[in-house]
Amino acid sequence: MDWEREEAVPEHVFQNFAKANLLLASLPAPLPVVWLKKLGVSDILGVVKVEEWDSLHSLIFGDEMLRSGLHGPPSSLTTGISFGVPPILKFGSQDLQNRYLPDFLLGKKRICIAITEPDAGSDVANIQTMATKTLDGKHYIVNGTKKWITNGMWSSYATMAVRTGGPGPMGLSLLLVPLLNEPGVEMRLIKITGHRTSGTTFITLDDVKVPVENLIGEEGQGMKYIMTNFNHERLSIAIGSTRSARVALSAAFEYCLQREAFGKPLIEQPVVRHRLAKCGAMLEAQWAWIEQFAYQMTKLKKEEADTELGGLTALAKAQAGIVLDECARCAVLLFGGNGFTVTGKGEIAERKYSMANHKKL
Repeated sequence: MDWEREEAVPEHVFQNFAKANLLLASLPAPLPVVWLKKLGVSDILGVVKVEEWDSLHSLIFGDEMLRSGLHGPPSSLTTGISFGVPPILKFGSQDLQNRYLPDFLLGKKRICIAITEPDAGSDVANIQTMATKTLDGKHYIVNGTKKWITNGMWSSYATMAVRTGGPGPMGLSLLLVPLLNEPGVEMRLIKITGHRTSGTTFITLDDVKVPVENLIGEEGQGMKYIMTNFNHERLSIAIGSTRSARVALSAAFEYCLQREAFGKPLIEQPVVRHRLAKCGAMLEAQWAWIEQFAYQMTKLKKEEADTELGGLTALAKAQAGIVLDECARCAVLLFGGNGFTVTGKGEIAERKYSMANHKKL
């Protein structure tokens, strides 16, 4: 909570995570075993071998990362590698992987995913950031802006959606774009509700020179790659939102056991128990659904899971936001005036309430 109040996570925390190989736990399962073995990584925390790590392990890791109920600190550590590295692993050339993956996987350099723009959020096909080839065909010149980019402020590179062709989805490509200390790149911090420590960034790109070898996959396939990546992103968000809902409801339950009104604890009021039970039913149903996803992903081939679970994963993310909103509202209501204070007993309820609409987006 102190880190969120101070709006910064100490740098040594990221370094410790990297040394313990915990950054790797945020990647989609199965882990890139061949690459990890090359880098001398054989297990996570000395407990689970990298070749045995599956989606159920990822579920537990994601849930534990949000046990505090705060989204900012976990996001500051893992969002970049979790969402920025998979497209390179799946679609990047061997040369591109050889040049960059060792530093990203070991946490020596940071990466982010840069899709959203001021005028293109959910409408990914409308992205306007242009990447134009030089006359000699050796570089792309990138111009445009990116907004809401988590971890951008600290990232050496971004897996970035750019327009290399005409309008619409077939004109999009993915490019690994240098950021920190790169000529033509300007980055500034955006302060947002509930994620004060996550390094949310506005990026301006002015004639940024990028080698053509940094193209991820093929030109014109960016929309396909982005949609594939969204499955992992959406499930990660659903897991975190559901844990946040549990934190809010647990805090409210504990408060109702302690708080007395009209001569008895709040928990003895039938209407209070009804509200808690209603939210609890929604919460447990949501968690059971997410567990089903994780289990199915251990049984399906990656290509099958991407196809069969894609739409359902989007629904699970949306529903997780609704459940969080309901549990956060319940918590604030039961905390009463304390639920609107940014410090003290109701601080966690206030933070969950302010986060609810963010997660519904």
